[in-house]
Amino acid sequence: MKKARWSTKISHDAPFSSEQIHVFRLRRHHLLDQSAKDLVTICRDVCGVQAQIMSAAQLQLWARNHAITPATVNDALWKTRSLVKTSLMRQTLHLVPADEFSLYIAAHKSARAKAVLSIMARCKITQDEADGLSALILEELKAGPAPRAAITAAVRPKVSKRLRLWMDKVWSIVRLPVIEGLVCYGPGEGNQATFIRTEHWLPAQPKIDAMQAQKELFRKYLRAYGPATLHDFAHWSLISMAEVKALRPLLDSEIAEHNGLLLLREDMKTLQAVSTELTSVHLLPYFDVYLLAHRFKEHFLKAQFYKRVFRNQGWISPVVLINGEIAGVWNYKLSPKVVEVEVEPLTRVDRTVRKLIELRAQELADLFQRPLSFSCKS
Repeated sequence: MKKARWSTKISHDAPFSSEQIHVFRLRRHHLLDQSAKDLVTICRDVCGVQAQIMSAAQLQLWARNHAITPATVNDALWKTRSLVKTSLMRQTLHLVPADEFSLYIAAHKSARAKAVLSIMARCKITQDEADGLSALILEELKAGPAPRAAITAAVRPKVSKRLRLWMDKVWSIVRLPVIEGLVCYGPGEGNQATFIRTEHWLPAQPKIDAMQAQKELFRKYLRAYGPATLHDFAHWSLISMAEVKALRPLLDSEIAEHNGLLLLREDMKTLQAVSTELTSVHLLPYFDVYLLAHRFKEHFLKAQFYKRVFRNQGWISPVVLINGEIAGVWNYKLSPKVVEVEVEPLTRVDRTVRKLIELRAQELADLFQRPLSFSCKS
């Protein structure tokens, strides 16, 4: 049986239109703001910024407030520590507000720890051995931050043969203490990431009940990405569908539903009042979170162009976003003398929109303080 998908063709009796949904989400992502929200507020409101590639995370924040530079982001991470970098949704790196760290950890810990322990069990590693490994990692980090390779080298001689065989097969042995919130990313050593004990890096974190954390995360998700389905939330968070289904009745009084699409009741009037009489153009970078929150993508991308954006091995292209829909892909190259921006529209764009695309490219060149070299394929 073919699975139902939400497309831009909202039913005729829907209390909102597709165009209203796009504008609603753009506003919630601060992509239409004139008020220049700070980077912590942006991270809070979009449920974290994906940071597999740090430069892409910096540009995600810059796209929402042009006063946010790479240096501003680095200061928030490594100096003021108002943001924290760790592995969260879909087991990918994210930047989240430091004061929400325990919320994200509590919401994800159960499902993620179960998955890691299941893999370890296939190598006949017991829960006690896994806990022992985490204790060794924490002991190694007593003196301060350390890179992954140094942690592995220090711990390896102290574990069983079974654990050493498992260590040879995995990319990171620190995954379990990271999932548990005991360890997060620390200040870098050159191009090498380091890990640090959370208690050494962040203020004391409150203990949050897992169910309460998941409820709050679901609320936050719907504020940023609603209307959406339960499957969308499970896809975005990688929390198990069983846990997600258990949340729905607990929030019944807070949620409005139309044909399986869920929205916070408090947001319904805001969505219905949205005006769609505007033209917005944005250049979103690799892995922008706007693109990642829904299981199916037809609401902002035509099916024939799917592979142009959502590429092999998890790569997600930078996109040209016009009125909330993907209308092209783009890339940029930095040289000492120029910023080269190349845009490839996926649909026909008129002269006015092309000028707006070039304006966005010029803003990027201004960020890097270099002249712009712009090309737009027809």
